[in-house]
Amino acid sequence: MRAARLDDLAALAMLFGVAAVLAAALVLQFGFGEAPCPLCLLERVGMFGACFGLMMHFRPGDSVRAAGIGLVSATFLLVVSTRQVLLDIVPRPGHAYVGSAVLGLHMPVWAVVIAAALIAGFAGRLALFGAAPRDARRSPRVARLAGWAGLAVVALAAVNLAAVLLQCGFGECRAAG
Repeated sequence: MRAARLDDLAALAMLFGVAAVLAAALVLQFGFGEAPCPLCLLERVGMFGACFGLMMHFRPGDSVRAAGIGLVSATFLLVVSTRQVLLDIVPRPGHAYVGSAVLGLHMPVWAVVIAAALIAGFAGRLALFGAAPRDARRSPRVARLAGWAGLAVVALAAVNLAAVLLQCGFGECRAAG
């Protein structure tokens, strides 16, 4: 039972971390006027998919499937963000890195770091805690926090969708990089 609680805390920490990154992306989008590029939007989809896998962890049922969804989403995030970094490595006429640097790294590079951390987090949780069936004796405090985090992620997804539609319409926000 102690291992299950540690697994819950690890999943909750991962969920809060990714939700904070998605909230920061909205702050950069509106506070600093940085419209997301098409690949940036795909990176957000990967992060929301990882959040969905983490949210599924807290539902009764198969926790391995939840980890699998999170791993597939994190792998998608890694592929898309690596492609964007590789496109931006060699400067081309009329092309610059998308967005401003945060702590010295541009957002596509941060997305690679986040994807690698998510993959390591999911793999570490599976290696440490395995695929034990979920029991009903979950800490009420952790369950409540997970519920609030899940609602926050759903709200972030809705705000992201509305923001992109308002800022970009049904076309691209920027010319494809």
